[in-house]
Amino acid sequence: MKILYHLMNTRENIWCERVFAPWDDFETLLRQHNKPLYALESGDPICDFDFVGFTLQYEMCYTNVLNMLDLGHIPVKTEDRKEGDPFVCAGGPCAYHAEPLAPFVDFFILGEGEEVNLEVMDAYSEWKRSGGTRTDFLLKIAKIEGIYVPQFYTVTYHEDNTVKEIKPNQEGVPATIKKRIIRDLDKVYYPDNLVVPFSDIVHDRIMLEVFRGCTRGCRFCQAGMIYRPVREKSPEVLTDCADCLMNNTGYEELSLTSLSTGDYSHFADLTDTLLEHAEQNRTNIALPSLRLDSFNLDLINRIQKQRKSSFTFAPEAGTQRMRDVINKNITEEDLLSSVKLAFENGWSGIKLYFMIGLPTETEEDVAAIGELAHLALDQYYTLERGNRPANPRITVSSSSFIPKPFTPFSWEAQDSIETIQQKQKVLGENIHSKTIKYNYHDSKTSRLEGIFARGDRRLSEVLYTAWKKGCKMDGWTEFFKYDTWLEAFEDCHIDPDFYTARTRSYEEVFPWDHIDVGVTKEFLIRESKRAKEAKTTKPCLTACNKCGADCFEAGICMKYKEG
Repeated sequence: MKILYHLMNTRENIWCERVFAPWDDFETLLRQHNKPLYALESGDPICDFDFVGFTLQYEMCYTNVLNMLDLGHIPVKTEDRKEGDPFVCAGGPCAYHAEPLAPFVDFFILGEGEEVNLEVMDAYSEWKRSGGTRTDFLLKIAKIEGIYVPQFYTVTYHEDNTVKEIKPNQEGVPATIKKRIIRDLDKVYYPDNLVVPFSDIVHDRIMLEVFRGCTRGCRFCQAGMIYRPVREKSPEVLTDCADCLMNNTGYEELSLTSLSTGDYSHFADLTDTLLEHAEQNRTNIALPSLRLDSFNLDLINRIQKQRKSSFTFAPEAGTQRMRDVINKNITEEDLLSSVKLAFENGWSGIKLYFMIGLPTETEEDVAAIGELAHLALDQYYTLERGNRPANPRITVSSSSFIPKPFTPFSWEAQDSIETIQQKQKVLGENIHSKTIKYNYHDSKTSRLEGIFARGDRRLSEVLYTAWKKGCKMDGWTEFFKYDTWLEAFEDCHIDPDFYTARTRSYEEVFPWDHIDVGVTKEFLIRESKRAKEAKTTKPCLTACNKCGADCFEAGICMKYKEG
């Protein structure tokens, strides 16, 4: 958001502002006084803007999109918008499979936005001068790579409710919409100045993007698939950018961000240079959680001058078989040796993240999570008293696995609420130490997320009905109304189990099959079959797996580097 916000405002003919969903108390005041939702910088109502854009990071925020449009006095449905109303657009990871939002969003921006957003703005300027209709503008931008206008595509269904076909209904509209990627990250725009808030906010620091994409190929991870290929920024560009941001903002912390930052090919050299520059600016360097197989305690000790209370690791599964199923490519030894190192060096707390409900998982696999947590705790007691911190703490957190589009698990059934709750019980019963704390994610929220993750356009009626019944802020426990959602499904005569409880065949047409993220369906099917055999696939930087991503032109896959 920060990149696109500042990029837009570098253009003389574009004025970009920010707006966020208000909390319930402020929404109440807006509605009481009939005051439209407004932008932060100018206070202008969002209905006065040419465009209103949303970033779709999480399916449970879909009702917020509808609610913000309504608060902004913008017709919620595209069919109700008239000439002069804003164009509503959306991007982000969920935009690749946001068919439930199709009747509410004029167009989606698929992929990285630095180039395509400006192309859309240029097209808008031309259209505005020509005096065309809303449809004229949408037809114009539908020809831009990375732009998806859902109203120009017709979806038909089989009698069994699966998708039969997705076809364009306008001439000149591409049958397949291809995502946009930035070819050279060293040359692409990155802000050298930022809006610095005067109150505490989330992520209140410099965010330095090191690279895009991920080579690891974890089969549950949508981001690792849709953000391919891997493209790095050079250490020189990153250092210059960091210096500018430290000098221009006065921030006291700089965080390195990427999907797997420890995989950056110049990681050690970059951090050495940044440490030197940061000390001169009295700025701290923050690292994201690192993978177990790239865990470098010496580096972390150099960066983190003040000892943090806990380390976070994500084994994801309790048995090696399950870690092979999901292609995690780490071992129990990796975890235990890293935990021991952390305890030896003064960290007293360890957080372990797992998923339950993974494909082929048994209750024995779930119970093994508890056993692994106890083995992690045992590493503390292998140390002599004088070499270990006081009050050790192990926190085990389990989220419910949700099959996501564009992953090898797209075809899998999702565990029912009852099955997940049983597995949560099994895991809890296999944790016997008071030193180990167990947290788990709400299974009802996970079910709804799974429904909308693989949903088709017919769910738009459910979404609209649930919102009219008062559903919003569904990602927040105090707002989530599961029973109201069930009423909405019943009112719309749609069975939620259709989207979660069944295994798909490889021949089934998905609601997102007209979207091209670069990774081919053939590769995902191949990985799906390997998962069922518990066979791992090597990371991209050690062997090309022919996933279909345009690595040879844009990325750093092994053959590209060697060539």
